[in-house]
Amino acid sequence: MTATVSFEVPSAQGERGVTLACTRRGSGAPLLLLHGIGHHRQAWDPVLPALAAERDVIAVDLPGCGESPALPDGMAHDLPTMSAVLGALCTALEVERPHVAGNSLGGLLALDLARARLVRSVTALSPAGFWNEAERRYAFTVLTAMRQTARRMPPPLVERLARPAIGRALLTSTIYARPGRRSPEAVIAETRALADAQGFSETLRSGRTVRFTDDIVGTPVTVAWGSRDRLLVPRQGVRAKKVIPRARLVRLPGCGHVPMNDDPALVARVVLDGSR
Repeated sequence: MTATVSFEVPSAQGERGVTLACTRRGSGAPLLLLHGIGHHRQAWDPVLPALAAERDVIAVDLPGCGESPALPDGMAHDLPTMSAVLGALCTALEVERPHVAGNSLGGLLALDLARARLVRSVTALSPAGFWNEAERRYAFTVLTAMRQTARRMPPPLVERLARPAIGRALLTSTIYARPGRRSPEAVIAETRALADAQGFSETLRSGRTVRFTDDIVGTPVTVAWGSRDRLLVPRQGVRAKKVIPRARLVRLPGCGHVPMNDDPALVARVVLDGSR
């Protein structure tokens, strides 16, 4: 089921209305899925059937991404606000302490929710926030270039490029290790999502000073990293393990920054194992 959910979120200006788009499928323990910056909830489509077979899965378009509008004026697209929005979403959906899996920015948000003890478990796939300054600048430069390219490309050109595998590689090889496995329709849709993401610039600006440096106690944490991640390099997973010593660190062989499409079976198993 695909729907939009509207709810109130506390802010410095009082209660503000927020609307998020989400897809909900399956049954069992609730599992919240969070995508990366400039992406959309369809990034999880390759693993959704396997996850929904065992979980009540809620895939969300983050504020200003996909079909979700940007946050109201006066609400920043920063880590505290985004986490407050996701907590309010769970309340609106009557979901108490879900499991959560996130990729990139979504992984950082998942860990922040665990830090606030709002979730049962976390599976973070290449989470942001474990970079050094040089790695952060590199990642932000690449993301900005991807965004500018997506915004400048006419839709007919995107559609032509997405048809052959080599064109899909040109469009998405920064985030996928096996871009040819992504369907032309999916590549077209995510290129448009990146171009149209209203919250992209503010979210990126707010991340300049973000580092995740807190241990998480009492909540099971899995950190998984693609061995071919070209955006957030795999050594950042080693840093994550040092910050969160009890975390389970998993290597995803042959996977890129967004591993769900590179190896759906492996990623689904890692998420399900991490959300027991």
